[in-house]
Amino acid sequence: MANAKLEIVNMTKLYNNGDGVKNINISVEEGELITLLGPSGCGKTTILRAIGGFNDIQSGDILIDGRSIINMAPEKRPTAMVFQSYNLWPHMSVYDNMEFGLKLRKVPKAERKQRITEMLELVKMPGVEKKYPGQMSGGQQQRIAIARSLLLRPEVLLLDEPFSALDAKIRQQMREELRKIQTDLNITVVFVTHDQEEAMALSDRVIVMNKGTIEQCGAPAEIYDRPVSRYVADFIGEMNFLQINGKTLAVRPEHVRVRKGTGGELDGFVRTVMMLGHYVEMTMDTDYGIVKTFISEEEAREYHKGDPVAMDFSKSFEY
Repeated sequence: MANAKLEIVNMTKLYNNGDGVKNINISVEEGELITLLGPSGCGKTTILRAIGGFNDIQSGDILIDGRSIINMAPEKRPTAMVFQSYNLWPHMSVYDNMEFGLKLRKVPKAERKQRITEMLELVKMPGVEKKYPGQMSGGQQQRIAIARSLLLRPEVLLLDEPFSALDAKIRQQMREELRKIQTDLNITVVFVTHDQEEAMALSDRVIVMNKGTIEQCGAPAEIYDRPVSRYVADFIGEMNFLQINGKTLAVRPEHVRVRKGTGGELDGFVRTVMMLGHYVEMTMDTDYGIVKTFISEEEAREYHKGDPVAMDFSKSFEY
């Protein structure tokens, strides 16, 4: 990549139990937000910690702006990491928490004050300098943790499941705010999550990990519309899998068209009709497995358990 901000080249980091990552190659552009997505133990945090300097690697290289950083201590690297657990010092006020890294970098006192004030404005938390972490909610603490990292003006910001301890509504709010701050400041971000919705909503590109290797890398729409393997198809979004003539046919619920009667690409019987707010989820029993689709509330009135239905697929994948 011509203007790669961060490059990981043939990186391997294996633990004694055989877990870890092998031959990882990733290139991230300046101002890009990429997400490492996958289940626990797939290697995503191993990669993040290696970039931050918390994991030594066995082979390969990590470069920021074309310069290798693998021999630099974590505090000397042009990166900042935000953890799931906030990592704020409970005995220190918000101001002291935020000032700590700037003091280490010998930033003059007046500039420290100005930068902290501006950063608190940016994360929509002005005036909390004297508060202690214990006096704030999880969402507020995580905002301070992100603000503290941004104060150091890192070349690459590393986020390890930063919103997973928050409830759904706050999590969504924080995602939107992070995305806004990230684009406003044009920061390069590597984000780790096991939550596919979070990955799809936030990222410029998603890297789907599987047992220490990269399964697929691409824009969210590309990964959703063209999953390269059954593993990716299963991990991203909802998918129906049908075993037909020795092959696996994968169809997303929104690509299933249903009508009453028989004579479709696949025929079956209504199994359940479930109201889920502004849409209805209907499942059908077929000879090849259960098929799920989404229909409107109006359409749902026509279907009852046991009704014969014909299904056609507007799009499907074969594995």
